[in-house]
Amino acid sequence: MKKKAVFCWSGGKDSSYCLHKVLEEGEYEVCYLLTTISGQFNRISMHGVREELLQKQVAEIGIPLLKVTVSQGTNDDYEKQMEAVLLQAKSEGIEHVIFGDIFLEDLRVYREDNLAKVGMTGVFPLWKMDTKKLVDDFINKGFKTITCCINDEHLDETWVGKNIDAAFVRDLPAAVDACGENGEFHTFCYAGPIFKNDISFEIGEKVYRPLVITTDDVCAVPASKTKGFWFCDLLLKGN
Repeated sequence: MKKKAVFCWSGGKDSSYCLHKVLEEGEYEVCYLLTTISGQFNRISMHGVREELLQKQVAEIGIPLLKVTVSQGTNDDYEKQMEAVLLQAKSEGIEHVIFGDIFLEDLRVYREDNLAKVGMTGVFPLWKMDTKKLVDDFINKGFKTITCCINDEHLDETWVGKNIDAAFVRDLPAAVDACGENGEFHTFCYAGPIFKNDISFEIGEKVYRPLVITTDDVCAVPASKTKGFWFCDLLLKGN
C-alpha cells in the first residue's frame, strides 16, 4: 500500500521535477498539493505568481490543492496557518509531507522541527542531488519553465522572464547555483510530463521590489548584499 502524502508545491522547476520523480517511483500517493499564498497579493509567496496560474497548474496536474494563506508575513502567522492545514491532512490519514529541497540544511531542520509538532514526517526526494545534473535532466525530460523572480544580489533584471534551457544554464555566473537553490531565482513551470496540457500565458511588466526585512519575516534573506527582487508578472491567457 502506498504511503499517503502532501506535496509542498511552489509551482517552479524543483517542485515539478520532484513531483514527477515521486509519481514515477510510486512509493507515495500524493493526496494534495500544498502551496503558500500571500493574502495581500493573492500570489505564490516569494515567486510572485498569480493565483489563477497556480490554479491552472493544479487543474493540469489533476491533484487537489491545499492553500496556506499568509496575511501578516511573519513566521508565527505562517506556522499557525501551516499547522492547521497539516492537521487537517493528518485527520485524513496522511502522515508524510514531501519537499523539493536539495541542500539547504537549515531549511530542512526547520521543516522537520515543525512537522514533528504535528506528528508528521518530511520526505526529501531530491536531497543532495547534483543541481547541474538535475536541471539538465529537467530540461531533457521536456519540462519548460520561466524565471519569475530574481534576487538582485546574484543576477540583474535581464534574467527575469527568461526560459530555462541549456543556454540559460551555460550563461549563469559561476557563483549562481544551477537550480537557484540559494534563492538566486525562482521559476514558474508551464509544461512537462506532469501536465496534461501546456499552460498558456503572457509576459507582463517587470517590477522591482526592495527587500523589507523584519525580525520575523517569513521571506527574510540572511545577511547578504540583497537589495531587492525583480519580478516578472505572468498573465494567464484568456484572462
